[in-house]
Amino acid sequence: MTDNMRDILVATTNPGKIKELRACLSAKVNWLNIADFGNIVEIEEDGDTFSENARKKATGYAKSTGLWTLADDSGLVVDALGGEPGVKSARFSGEKLTCKDRTLIDHRNIAMVLKLMKDAPEEKRAARFVCSLCLASPIKVLIETQGILEGRITMEEIGTNGFGYDPIFYLPHLKKTVAQLTPEEKNKISHRGKAIKNLEPLLKELLKNS
Repeated sequence: MTDNMRDILVATTNPGKIKELRACLSAKVNWLNIADFGNIVEIEEDGDTFSENARKKATGYAKSTGLWTLADDSGLVVDALGGEPGVKSARFSGEKLTCKDRTLIDHRNIAMVLKLMKDAPEEKRAARFVCSLCLASPIKVLIETQGILEGRITMEEIGTNGFGYDPIFYLPHLKKTVAQLTPEEKNKISHRGKAIKNLEPLLKELLKNS
């Protein structure tokens, strides 16, 4: 622990996710990420659901580091595509994702969705972002939460904020894509923001009693 703050590993190399987490959570925690560990073995995300993958990453990295670990699995679920990209959201274009080419891969994933959806009428473009969070200690799962954001798939990319599929995810009630929102606006309504909001009181109670 650092200055009476508990060290918690965030099981991601995605800087966008870490930034959102820090912005949404007010709990007194020293957040670490995978880049802080040199030779950590990557946990394969081979589950059939977001919850399975989050649980597998949290428990796996907690055991290998000895730290409480918070993991998420999140992605885009498109009704007209039978639920795809789903758990394959980060690699839907078929290419291996790395930190260096994250923006390039994001655009290729987006292009794949738009190509598959090009003939879908407006009433068939419903979609949702889903985020599952899991906090685990080296010996057990401590907390699991989920958040969902409903929307529609656009015909083209609109907006430059955010990351992932944000530029093609339209929010009818706001008349904007997620990529047109400020970070503060996004954090208030996003699937990850909702999952974190559900996590926060449980985490604070856990920290108080640990």
